[in-house]
This record gives sequence, C-alpha cells and structure tokens, in this order.
Amino acid sequence: MVGHGVVRECLHDPGVQRVQTVGRTPGGAEHAKLREIVHTDLWNFASIESELSGFDACFFCLGVSAAGMNEAEYEGVTYGITLAAAETLARLNPKMTFVYVSGAGTDSSEHGRTMWARVKGKTENALIGLPFKATYMFRPGVIEPVYGAKSKTAWYRFFYSISKPLLPVVRRTFPNYVLTTAEIGQAMLAVARDGAPKKTLESKDIRAILLSPPLSAA
Repeated sequence: MVGHGVVRECLHDPGVQRVQTVGRTPGGAEHAKLREIVHTDLWNFASIESELSGFDACFFCLGVSAAGMNEAEYEGVTYGITLAAAETLARLNPKMTFVYVSGAGTDSSEHGRTMWARVKGKTENALIGLPFKATYMFRPGVIEPVYGAKSKTAWYRFFYSISKPLLPVVRRTFPNYVLTTAEIGQAMLAVARDGAPKKTLESKDIRAILLSPPLSAA
C-alpha cells in the first residue's frame, strides 16, 4: 500500500529520472521511466545484482502483518528480507539513501513485550549500522490510502473499507497522526534529496518534513 504511494509520487516527480521496483509480482503501473523486476526469492538478490546499481535512493516498503505468525517466522520476513536487500544495495550503491517503512510503536531496545515491535526495532538498528550515505526510519501511524492504493492484507482492507468515512475527520482532528500514502511518498523523496534532522521519523516528524521548504530549492 505504501509502496504504491511512493511509486506514484516518484513517477509524477519531474526530478526523478528512473524508477525501478523489485517484487514477487508486477505492480501493474505503466510509465516510460518505470521498470519492474519480478523476483521471487527475496532472501537472495545475487541473480539480479547487475540490475541494482546506479541508484540514489531505495524506498523499502515491504511488510507483513504479524497476525498468526510466531517470532521466528515474522523475523524471517521482516528482518531477513530487509537485510538481504539492504546489505546488497549498500555494497553496490555506497552513496545511496535508504528509507525504511517501519511503524509507530517500534521498539528500538529490542527487548519490549510486543513481538512485532521488537523485530522492527532489530531491523531498524541493523539498517542504521550499514554503510549507506544515509538511512531513515519512517514510523507512520494511521495511513490513509489514496489514488487507488490498497493493502494486500485482507483485514487491513476490511478496516479501511469501514473506516474510510471517518479518516478525514480523524485527520482534521489529529493531523500529526494520520498521513496519506501520497504524503509518505512525498516525504520519502524529500529526505532522499535533502536529508532530515534525525534518522527515526514518527508521524509528526514526517508531516514536518512536508511543511518545510526544500533545501534543494534554496
């Protein structure tokens, strides 16, 4: 869902020259500057390494719900796939900015009581230690899908279908806690270009980036 949003924003941004996606299935978008790579083994990128060089930024949006998964299974996806991709990209693109979509409530100590939060925290900590030009952890709270973005998780889709009329109201009441998929994509592009004052960005920090004048335009 977030990936859909950031791809759309990249394709609409005249400053972005090339967009390449990697996923198990095609995303379905068509654009002159978009190239999609269908790659089924997301724990091993050796076979496509030749196609992963020459990029300024990676917006890593892959994620799964922890519902019904034990810690080992969830870590295998959340930590395993993320680090497999990030370690490959750091080696091939040392000047890259890596932006990781985490989540509100992530536990940086890695020792809290909530399983998913511990695993996300472990993933964030490992990413920060990689030799990228810069790494940023995006921790959005409530995400409002726009422009056709849809979650692949069934119960998320159900939640959004029943809450859709309420989200604009919640957004007006608590503007720092609700972001659209478009706004998250725009903020990712902003930090890739101009950086951010800190590595871990909560919803209010992401909104502040959207409201700040771009340094690249100064």
